[in-house]
Amino acid sequence: MTVSRRTLLAGSVAGAAAVGTGAVAWQSADALPPGMLGGADAVRGHRLRDGHFPEPVRVEHCDVAIVGGGIAGLSAAWALADAGVTEFRLLELEDRAGGNARSGRNAVSAFPLGAHYLPIPNPEAKGVMRLLEQLGIITGWQANKPVFDPYQLASDPEGRLLRYGRWQEGLVPTTGLSDTDRHDLIAFFATMKGFSGRRDAAGRPAFAIPMALSSRDPDLLALDTISMNQWLDEQGWRSPVLRAHVRYCCRDDYGTEPAEVSAWAGIHYFAGRRGSAANTDGDTVLTWPEGNGYLAGRMAARLAGHIEKGRTVYRVRNEGTKAVVDSYDEATKQSVRLIANAAVVATPHFITRRLVQGGSAGAGNFEYAPWLVANVTVDRAPGGPGFGLAWDNVSWTSRSLGYVVATHQGLDPKPGATVLTWYLPLSDVAPADARRELLAKPLEYWQAMVRDDLIQTNPDLAGTIRRIDIWRWGHAMIRPTPGLLWNGEREAAAKPRPPLFFAHSDLSGMSIFEEAHWHGTRAAEEAMAHLNHPHVSALT
Repeated sequence: MTVSRRTLLAGSVAGAAAVGTGAVAWQSADALPPGMLGGADAVRGHRLRDGHFPEPVRVEHCDVAIVGGGIAGLSAAWALADAGVTEFRLLELEDRAGGNARSGRNAVSAFPLGAHYLPIPNPEAKGVMRLLEQLGIITGWQANKPVFDPYQLASDPEGRLLRYGRWQEGLVPTTGLSDTDRHDLIAFFATMKGFSGRRDAAGRPAFAIPMALSSRDPDLLALDTISMNQWLDEQGWRSPVLRAHVRYCCRDDYGTEPAEVSAWAGIHYFAGRRGSAANTDGDTVLTWPEGNGYLAGRMAARLAGHIEKGRTVYRVRNEGTKAVVDSYDEATKQSVRLIANAAVVATPHFITRRLVQGGSAGAGNFEYAPWLVANVTVDRAPGGPGFGLAWDNVSWTSRSLGYVVATHQGLDPKPGATVLTWYLPLSDVAPADARRELLAKPLEYWQAMVRDDLIQTNPDLAGTIRRIDIWRWGHAMIRPTPGLLWNGEREAAAKPRPPLFFAHSDLSGMSIFEEAHWHGTRAAEEAMAHLNHPHVSALT
């Protein structure tokens, strides 16, 4: 079984922050290349936290207001547009829609700032498959299986792992294994296969995507009460190779150490994916140079006339049968009141609780994982002994999760310069401490860390680095800690309060594209039902 990186966060937008490439490659062992330090707009975020906004100077009206332009908000808007709703507006704090996986571009390539691929969807992810059909990514059907545009499937080889000084194909170690390693790896993946094929009495998968369609069998829900490490202990699997691989996967999908990941979520990583296609293997992923920015960019382009960027929503409340949304226009420095017949609040839960007045928008101590993403422009693609360059490249000994190659999808048989997108979840310190470190450390600190890690992984990159651009995510993704998924907190946070409806991948406890899309579409359909607007569900 080849396991490749999942998602860092759900959502992004094409053609985001443009950066220069620099003219001179870095040559010195000490000097650092040029680069930029970016991230979510901290000034606007802190202003929202502090709550100092002028009162609205005018009042506007619409049928449906959407707060937040990540994948959940874009999906809600897409569902409204599909159903013929025309009077809706989407308010986004940042200057670009797309949420926490926006993309960038330079003279060499587009590249992701966060989420960088979408797995082949599960059969139950009907809403995502409908979207992919509308975007032309699914081009047809054969024997009830989707046919995908081959140019949008990840090119082979998909992944490689550096271990003992040589690259191997795939991300699960295959050499230098002890008898215990082999036994535990075989037992683990056999157990995951069993979970993947399991159905309950109602026919629901044990682990579904979207996760709301998963089985409620008590023994499965009980997995949420312990950590992934505790569950491995209970199975008696002690192999350090298995443990290290599980750690990689928990950090990969959740930005969190396995000792702090719900066992239900940890198993979901391995057993939740059951994609199938007529023209590719179900483990294949869809990817683009800009990552999921391609998807969000296509969505935002259709909805462009409804999206208002640079709008910091600071208050949402019910007023009789209306939803009242107050926002600060960053361009005019004035506040505006928007009165709508319904509102979809598609912001991260920690923001939603701050915005929504008249009672908590769901209880619960939702925690968030901070991440660092670097886009490194190099004169030539990296090599290394053993298996050749892949899309996803991981070192067994690195603190990072490795890098993906932005130009991997290119057709040039002799590629030149490229961009390597390097990922680091700051999971080995408390999230609050990691966020403080992200804000406190200068560009050069992070650049040196990225440079040293890349050169250690690929010594052949010495003398090739042109730029290192750093992107910081303080609240990149929800952390599925034990007890979050099935103790009622998610459901309470998602419960509608008409005319207010709630949507975000946080409400699944897992930050992946399909969950954000499902919640956005669901909330939009709830809003349309509330307004008696005719529509056909995209989720069934």
